[in-house]
Amino acid sequence: MGQIIGTIIFGAVIGILARLVLPGKQQYGMIITVVLGVAGALIGYWVWGAISDEGDTGGIDWIRWIISIAAAAVLSIGYSAVTGKK
Repeated sequence: MGQIIGTIIFGAVIGILARLVLPGKQQYGMIITVVLGVAGALIGYWVWGAISDEGDTGGIDWIRWIISIAAAAVLSIGYSAVTGKK
């Protein structure tokens, strides 16, 4: 249960950071932000795991965070394009 809550919190942070790097105002709420953030975080972890041999670094993995934020930003742009909310 703690991992689920941690993933939701991490997804919220990633989603908020992704919205901050995008220009303009995104026309969707906090739940979509969290969902896109969680999806971006999962994609970021998968991509970094596929291209890196480092494993657990024992600290903050900045590259993984950047990849996760970028993935969430791309998902956010895609969501806005599909729903027509600019």
